[in-house]
Amino acid sequence: MSFLLVALGGALGSMGRYGVSLMAMAWLGSAFPWGTLAVNVLGSGAIGVLAGQGISGGARLFWITGVLGGFTTFSAFSLEAALLWERAAWQGVAYVLASLGLGLAAFALGWVLARG
Repeated sequence: MSFLLVALGGALGSMGRYGVSLMAMAWLGSAFPWGTLAVNVLGSGAIGVLAGQGISGGARLFWITGVLGGFTTFSAFSLEAALLWERAAWQGVAYVLASLGLGLAAFALGWVLARG
């Protein structure tokens, strides 16, 4: 049942992300990734609300892991960074810096390898 909740939520979140991206391109053009920015900000705000309310169990799987995970993984990143910050500020900072630095480095490596 857990996988079904995540799958259903993920499908809805992915469709939402696609819809927001299409609307952003139609309204604002494609010269800047407005759609991605919008889903990252909206998803981070939504996960903040849901995590702040302390949802758990099936509701958490559906909304946070499924819907928001499909909408944007940036929201999960934001939650994890905040939770680490609460535990020890240095861990939150290290996670953010490592995620950004290693993520960009991995992208660059993949880009270079793919382009030969």
